[in-house]
Amino acid sequence: MNILSYVCIGIAVTALLAAAAVIILYRKNIDKTFKSFEYMIDTAINGNFSESVFDESLISALEAKLAQFLALCSASSTNLLAEKNKINELISDIAHQTKTPIANILLYSQLLSEFKLPEDGSTCVRALSAQAEKLHFLIHALMKTSRLETGIIKLNAKQEAVQKLLDTALAQIMPEAHAKAISVTAESSAALAWFDLKWTAEAIYNVLDNAVKYTRHNGTVSVSVTVFDLFCRIDITDNGIGIQEEEQSKIFSRFYRSPAVNTEEGVGIGLFLAREIIAAEGGYIKVSSQLNKGSTFSLFLPLEH
Repeated sequence: MNILSYVCIGIAVTALLAAAAVIILYRKNIDKTFKSFEYMIDTAINGNFSESVFDESLISALEAKLAQFLALCSASSTNLLAEKNKINELISDIAHQTKTPIANILLYSQLLSEFKLPEDGSTCVRALSAQAEKLHFLIHALMKTSRLETGIIKLNAKQEAVQKLLDTALAQIMPEAHAKAISVTAESSAALAWFDLKWTAEAIYNVLDNAVKYTRHNGTVSVSVTVFDLFCRIDITDNGIGIQEEEQSKIFSRFYRSPAVNTEEGVGIGLFLAREIIAAEGGYIKVSSQLNKGSTFSLFLPLEH
């Protein structure tokens, strides 16, 4: 092997070593950059973010932008919280100021109904009483949601029999179901789950109330229970009017009323309240429905605290 060959080999080895060194250095820089990003994100999540690099590097520019973004997010969050508190205070004030007038309207309309009145007068009294009842229900529902959202009402979840929960809710819905000749069936269950009996029974009732309200006369509503590893699922199924696919993501919004049911009684707060209650207990609600075929609302209650 001549000298030229040795020179070529030496150059090749040197080039390989230089390439290896460049790759190692590049990987170290990448690793350092990712660690910097990870640290920045972790401190941002913990609320302790502050800029630490003050040069013309890309990381310094990213830190500056992240700091600006977090400042905007913090200001936005503070403003939203302040607005939410103002709204809740307003609802409380309205509820407090209207409580007595509504009670008086209901009382006087009841007294008027006991008198002999012309047919037109009786019709007006019945309409007045019905509208006062509706207003009373709305104010009461707004108060409950406001107190629930602000944490004034605390859910006391504990391990309870699911059957006890269903019996409580079904007892409330039966008069409405009988008035429309709707058959309500429920499977018995020995399942246990974590929930607040009073509030969760109200959530179940709200879903049942919707099922009965939007199911035609002589329809059916069924309730079944399935236990999984983490959750107990309560299915409430009806053969009512169903829900259009594009509306299924909207029905749990506060005050949402489908154009298809505007003629029915209601203010669009029952499902919203049901979702808030179940979510506060660590569960969730899902819906599946086909238009004119019926709906199934599935309420998932946690098996453990």
